[in-house]
Amino acid sequence: MKDPDEGGDRPRDGALRTHGPAERESTRPPRPEGRSRAAGHEAGSGASQQRPKKRRRRKRGRKVFARDARVSNGAPLEAPPVTPPPVERRPHPSTATSGPSIVPARTPRDGRPEAYPHRDAQAPVYAALDLGTNNCRLLVAVPTRPGQFRVIDAFSRIVRLGEGLTANGRLSEQAMDRAVEALRVCAEKLRIRDVRRARLIATEACRSAENGAAFLERVAEETGLGLEIIDRETEARLAVSGCGSLVERDTEGVVLFDIGGGSSEIALIDVSGRRTPRLANHIVSWTSLPVGVVSLAERFGGRHVTRGVFDAMVTEVGLLLEAFEGRDRLGHLARGERFHLLGTSGTVTTLAGLHLGLARYDRRRVDGLWMDDLDVERMIDRLLGWEFEERVANACIGADRADLVLAGCAILEAIRRVWPSGRLRVADRGLREGILSELMSEDGAWRRNGQRQW
Repeated sequence: MKDPDEGGDRPRDGALRTHGPAERESTRPPRPEGRSRAAGHEAGSGASQQRPKKRRRRKRGRKVFARDARVSNGAPLEAPPVTPPPVERRPHPSTATSGPSIVPARTPRDGRPEAYPHRDAQAPVYAALDLGTNNCRLLVAVPTRPGQFRVIDAFSRIVRLGEGLTANGRLSEQAMDRAVEALRVCAEKLRIRDVRRARLIATEACRSAENGAAFLERVAEETGLGLEIIDRETEARLAVSGCGSLVERDTEGVVLFDIGGGSSEIALIDVSGRRTPRLANHIVSWTSLPVGVVSLAERFGGRHVTRGVFDAMVTEVGLLLEAFEGRDRLGHLARGERFHLLGTSGTVTTLAGLHLGLARYDRRRVDGLWMDDLDVERMIDRLLGWEFEERVANACIGADRADLVLAGCAILEAIRRVWPSGRLRVADRGLREGILSELMSEDGAWRRNGQRQW
């Protein structure tokens, strides 16, 4: 999502600690030897200047009153130093120089799913990291209402890990260096959180590169993050899981697509029958095209794209879609009024920003936006009419995407020709949200008394 790179934090356990009665007693200074409580009262009647003064002091986040301990001649007594009991802290795996994934699953003591019915209860923290061909993205969130979560931290950086991969079959040193630097930032963000469960994935660039596995070993050694390379089917399923709330109840069929940097995932979804909470359960066919914005732009050029070059890109993607045997699995639903396209990628969010005329990208206005067929065509035509410098100057594109956006539009156009639809819904969400939803569901974070609430 431009990503909701915003979020607050809550104090970790132990940040504010209240002492028990025994600890409070141990902080009181000793009474002077030979001086009883009664004697002190009698002496005070003739020497009011010796009476202990009340002073107000703050003690670990709460207000208390204490009395200065003084002997009869007014000399203060020093209380013995009090050492609070040590707070036990578990070392976070992300601080290690090497090792497996940063956070293993943590099981509740009684083995049953935990519930968080109260707003002020401390909910568990979950994290999802997606290292793609073009971007490195992180989301950290806590579960809220059933089926929902609140993002408390996020990170996104264009690293172009797959730069040069099409020509060389390997990840370049410069690309790997950029990715490692971004992953160090992610590791630090995870280190300061008490993360209950996390899933850290790598997609097409590491999947197809000859040195992809070796690169992830380097990542583990230098950042402590253990990333897993997921297959294309898993990637498609996670993209669908992340967009479930954008498919409305009266919808019968959806073609969901995720245009990535090195691959593009497409899922055909039939929700015409009885619908279950997980949208991924309704996938009737899927494919992963071995082409994305980075690989396509490197092959055809992304800076100066003529109409002829654009049409050639559309044709190449169209040939790949023709080989997709399951493309007709939605049947008559794909021709009905309750069918639409759902796009989750930088390509469609960029088109949405242009359509809205945003001076600055705003995820809240883009995520969930509906665009009709003519809107999409107008935005693609506008981009084709711009020179590279004009694309760079646009706030919704910028220098990082200016040479990639038309390659993404070519993939989108090929998809629109196979599944014509009068409506396209834009999703500024995807893999990371899918990961978080699945982790929280598996962990019982949205259950109460063992019963699902959604």
